[in-house]
Amino acid sequence: MPEYKWPPMNKRKIMGQRISRLDGPAKSSGRAKYPSDLNPQGLLHGVMVTSPYAHAKIRSIDTSAAKAIPGVTAVRNFVEAGAEIQWAGAEIVAISATTEEAARDAVRAVKIDWEVLPHVVKDENLAKVGTRAKAAGEQITGDPDKALAEADVKLEADYGIPVITHCCLEPHGQVISWKGDQLDYWPSTQAVSTVATQLATLIGVPATQINVTCDYMGGGFGSKFPPDTWGAEAAKLSKESGGRPVKLFLDRATELTIAGVRPSHYAKIKIGAKSDGTITAWQSDSWSSGGFGGGGMAPIPYVFVNIPNRRNNHAAVALNAGPQRAWRAPNHPQASFLTCSALTDLAAKLNMDPLALLQKNAGLTLRADTYKDQLNKAAELMDWKNKYHAPGEGKGTIRRGVGIGVATWGGGGHASKAKLTIHPDGSVEVELGSQDIGTGTRTCITMVAAESLGLPMSAVKVKVGKNSYPASGPSGGSTTIGGVSTSTRKAAINALEKLFEKVAPSLGVPPDQLEAVDSRIQVKGNPNKAMSWKQAAQKIGPSPIEEMGENVPAQAAREGLNTLGAAGVQMAEVEVDTETGIVKMRKMVAVQDCGLVVNPKTAESQVFGACIMSICSALFEERVMDQVTGRVLNPDMEFYKLAGLPDIGEIVVHMDIQEVHDKRGVIGLGEPCAIGGTAAIANAVHNALGVRIPMVPVTADRVLNALGNKRYA
Repeated sequence: MPEYKWPPMNKRKIMGQRISRLDGPAKSSGRAKYPSDLNPQGLLHGVMVTSPYAHAKIRSIDTSAAKAIPGVTAVRNFVEAGAEIQWAGAEIVAISATTEEAARDAVRAVKIDWEVLPHVVKDENLAKVGTRAKAAGEQITGDPDKALAEADVKLEADYGIPVITHCCLEPHGQVISWKGDQLDYWPSTQAVSTVATQLATLIGVPATQINVTCDYMGGGFGSKFPPDTWGAEAAKLSKESGGRPVKLFLDRATELTIAGVRPSHYAKIKIGAKSDGTITAWQSDSWSSGGFGGGGMAPIPYVFVNIPNRRNNHAAVALNAGPQRAWRAPNHPQASFLTCSALTDLAAKLNMDPLALLQKNAGLTLRADTYKDQLNKAAELMDWKNKYHAPGEGKGTIRRGVGIGVATWGGGGHASKAKLTIHPDGSVEVELGSQDIGTGTRTCITMVAAESLGLPMSAVKVKVGKNSYPASGPSGGSTTIGGVSTSTRKAAINALEKLFEKVAPSLGVPPDQLEAVDSRIQVKGNPNKAMSWKQAAQKIGPSPIEEMGENVPAQAAREGLNTLGAAGVQMAEVEVDTETGIVKMRKMVAVQDCGLVVNPKTAESQVFGACIMSICSALFEERVMDQVTGRVLNPDMEFYKLAGLPDIGEIVVHMDIQEVHDKRGVIGLGEPCAIGGTAAIANAVHNALGVRIPMVPVTADRVLNALGNKRYA
């Protein structure tokens, strides 16, 4: 049986090297074409009519005037009179036209008679949502009442983190057209291999008739898996317009209103501890919402899961607002913020350094040694010993502080198949129906294949982005790198075994005595008895070698090529102006493990991006709802605030690359590094000011209000 295991760290020649993304030049030069860049001949423009009300019933819909507008090719009324709409922005009618202007004129011509109903769109105050809050049950471990009563020190505090939107640079949408009974589909998707099956169900055709292509996509973060209404309706608009291609991408306001949000989370937390800092009890009453479906319980207490006495109660709040979608580590950034804020405030009550508190209680985590090591490394890189001070200690109007956040994630590889072909001229191709959502997946696949075959990366051509290639799972849950690296490794080894069988007679040894090294096939340990890769490929004959490789998640842990379980620690240093309330980032440190790191450069890039996202959610991002109208007040790039280059500060990334982690195989990275940063920043502000801003983002008004309460209490 072929030996699939990874080469030892000290024997790898390509994997583990800092390799720039292969598609970097195409992207930076503009040659890379995203779905929203495509404008095929005969293009029609698709636009949606959406609800202006957060909660309403449709009495009637009249589309006759819209159909009469010159240039309009199809009008699809896919929501019938009598339907009850549950959020502003909900889709009702789809229109295609020869120009975008004509399509938007038609949108304005659609007449809808509404019966407006009461709505609820804000959940900060649980007392004001009434029956919209549904209890999700109670979880109890040990005896939290007794433990809290006997605790030397008790903390009681409230914290909150609001809804934020996905804010994808490339909005949700696609270009789609019919050619006979075949549908050519160019979606901006995280699910190349599966999205056709979902679309087929929506439009009533076999999935085999849908040809998916997504070479590049401009941001998804967990929101771009299904074809959605706009995918199905674009296909139907094209059908009704003689098969002409329809381009339907959401406008920015609709994108930020209905295309997915990260749920809010609020909690009233009690913690009990001994005077030496040993945590003995946790109690939380939490609530959250990601839209009309409410929101699930965050995994709190986060990371410190073995606190012996715990009680958790949670309520899901149904809001008349656009629905939630997975957002880079669903529920984990919120859980880290709630937990780490509470633990930092507990440390303050104990007159204890929060770093010391976390280290003392590392035994309550599932990976105590790893967290201790990572806390120490992060402290070293942050110079925590010299920068930490008692909360609020300092003089002057500019105050500095440091804070900590922690993270964990799974990240096991998804199901993936790959086909590797060795051609008689020596060229190599790898095909798999994966997608590169901007993380460097193409580059890592190429590295794995080249390492496995003993070739330079330039000798390997990787093909992804089409559902005609062997199926590979969607890019979600940090599962892609584990899935595609394993399937590629297996395909490469399987193909190499076949090549050895062809070459062995010429070298006079059995196939199992051969190895591929430095573009040669040689007798193991004997470079003098060898032939070049091209010479070996000529032995194949007229037909190429084509071999499959597959990652089966249920078998992965036993095989050891990919596993799950990542840990991370982030620290932040901020500067707060007590006169203006403005918080500025000075430095962020991220220490992260993710098993075997295929490419440290692209891995670090993932962490840099995650740190920037954490800065955005800690200091800027918040969906603002108007309780009167039920509308999102900031569905644009002017008032939905994101960090700019001057807002970032210094970011230091340390990939925790050690043999002990490497032996665990490949583990996904996208999620865990996006978790702890928000907590770290909020805690750094607390350290700077000596007062807790209980709600993020930590905006100037919240800082000044908190300082005002402190001054005049």
